[in-house]
Amino acid sequence: MTPQQVAELCLNLPGAREDIKWGGVRVFSVAESKMFALFHLGGHDGLAFKVDADLFLGYCDRPGIRPAPYLARARWISMAYPYPLSDAELKELLIRSHQLVVGKLPKRLKLGLLL
Repeated sequence: MTPQQVAELCLNLPGAREDIKWGGVRVFSVAESKMFALFHLGGHDGLAFKVDADLFLGYCDRPGIRPAPYLARARWISMAYPYPLSDAELKELLIRSHQLVVGKLPKRLKLGLLL
């Protein structure tokens, strides 16, 4: 996937919005402030997102994928472009990242997203 395709996918997820923070980092979030993906880290079209806790170490062992700076404790991984995952796997992981974040929202916010 290209960086533009990644951004389009993130923005098409239910309730997703984009903000620019921290000097040019594109932040994709739900419910105003709950991030599920970060884009353009370090100026290399980098991408970071949350993964399931039980899969975190397995992904970190793969070439081209590392724990995301400052977010590794929350089980986020990061990678530079070209992304070391197939398009299908990357799409699935970004959707799952969104689901993980939405899953922790209060029920009233989940209902507002029609999930």
